[in-house]
Amino acid sequence: MSRADFYPVAARTTFPITLVLVLLLALLPGRILEMFGFGFTFSHDKLNHAFAFAVLVLLGCLGWPGQKVRLVVFLLALGGAIEVLQGTQLAARDMDLLDWIADCAGVMCGLIIAAWTKSIADRLD
Repeated sequence: MSRADFYPVAARTTFPITLVLVLLLALLPGRILEMFGFGFTFSHDKLNHAFAFAVLVLLGCLGWPGQKVRLVVFLLALGGAIEVLQGTQLAARDMDLLDWIADCAGVMCGLIIAAWTKSIADRLD
């Protein structure tokens, strides 16, 4: 398997695992996260949102380069859904529009990093 074939396969494998982890971290009640030692995640909430969505976009762009628009729409809708679900009693978290804005910023950063990565890879070939 060539290096050019490896990256999309690795990204397609890693994307759903990362997506599940992000959803768990976003939707589990805070007290459960703190029991498992994830209490640190609350002090940098906006950065955590931006970083998670940047990683998801980067993996998605590497795995499915022709599906960027669908990927962005999916992730922005997912970010909104996460915020709505965090506002329910089930998650016992706070719904915050600024978290969704941080998700949007992360998506934009991820797109920039993906474009930068692609340009470097193209120059190496």
